[in-house]
Amino acid sequence: MKSFLQTLGLALGLAGVLLWPAYGATPNPPVVVEVDLDGAVQSVSARYVANGIDFANQIHAQAVLLELNTPGGLEDSMREIIEAIVASHAPVITYVAPSGARAASAGFFILMAGDLAVMAPGTNTGAAHPVVIGGMHVGKTMETKIENDAAAYMRAIAEKRGRNVQLAQAAVLKSLSYTYQEALDDHLIDAIASSPQQIFQQFDGKTIHRFDGSTTVLRLAGARIRVYRMSAFNRFLSWLADPNIAFILGALGVLGLYVEFTHPGFVLPGVAGAVAVVLALFGFHLLPINYAGVLLIVLALALFVMEAKFTAHGILALGGIVAMVVGSMILINSPWPGTHVHLSTSLSVTLPLAIITIFLMRLAWAAKLQKAVTGEEGMIDSVGVARTDLTPTGRVWVRGELWEARGLENIPSGAQVRVCQVEGLTLVVERVDKSR
Repeated sequence: MKSFLQTLGLALGLAGVLLWPAYGATPNPPVVVEVDLDGAVQSVSARYVANGIDFANQIHAQAVLLELNTPGGLEDSMREIIEAIVASHAPVITYVAPSGARAASAGFFILMAGDLAVMAPGTNTGAAHPVVIGGMHVGKTMETKIENDAAAYMRAIAEKRGRNVQLAQAAVLKSLSYTYQEALDDHLIDAIASSPQQIFQQFDGKTIHRFDGSTTVLRLAGARIRVYRMSAFNRFLSWLADPNIAFILGALGVLGLYVEFTHPGFVLPGVAGAVAVVLALFGFHLLPINYAGVLLIVLALALFVMEAKFTAHGILALGGIVAMVVGSMILINSPWPGTHVHLSTSLSVTLPLAIITIFLMRLAWAAKLQKAVTGEEGMIDSVGVARTDLTPTGRVWVRGELWEARGLENIPSGAQVRVCQVEGLTLVVERVDKSR
């Protein structure tokens, strides 16, 4: 009987263990990886988004939530992001948020590329006409080719996603913009949602069509959001892409190199200046540069140097300040708001740079023109007294020392003489006061 009870208990325990996962355990909630594209679309942000989508696929996330708040950006970076969205195994939900955000220009393309396109109330999208940046001017034919290429790219995306092709193309060719409600009513997006949780509730269990023609059922109920954050290094690179930071680094770098060139041997200003210039060049590499602005900044530096060299009563310095301020303001040739050098930044950099450059240049120029006081050059024009008659050779007392001397004429003892030339250890002198 005892053995029977032990056997029965063991069987019940084993049954409990086997049935526990089905009746007692809480299943793991689905994971949605959140990637935030906040700011201009450029190479650093594109790499971050692509890495975030790759991460979601590696952990087998149920979906990717790509939050958009961007004025637009570079076409190559935009296409890199769209390629990552299309190739993703996990569905990508493009979501314009929070309220007041936008997905303009390149952001509109990215919004349309999502498996689900959602906008928060109070957001807008569109204005996706391609803009030639960087100070370049293209002919009408090339401009038409660029427009048609962008329009065809948008049609391909909208058709595969089952969205309004005509209005999507109009955002490209006519720069039309749409509010969140207009985008929903015109079938450009799939939903309006105030939060990610509303998206999950609305689309849980829904079947969506993927870019490759396959279908996927979304399991989003109770989804746990896992935020994919940009690495510290990429945040640093993105920080460098701020035109104000790049401009400040460039100005400090030029100043450091200038100090090293005018006062060689300090080392630290030269090293720090070189590093700052390289970092500034990297930042400007990510931005559309207007070369007219670059020329104005170079002109400003030249005017500062000329102000130190010539007596211009501040006119050259004033011209240099105006040239640098204007040059910095037009340095970034971009239609995107927030991607220009601020006037406050320009003035706070230009004025100290002008003062320091002119001051250092004047010191260097004065040192160059200063008469040497040592060696043979230092003896020229020195005044002394003949200690013996120079007929024409003799001795003179110059700068506290007795020298062998040769006069250009006969000079009596006691007369003042001026050194005209140094020949080895012999001074060639002339009489100062010839009336004696």
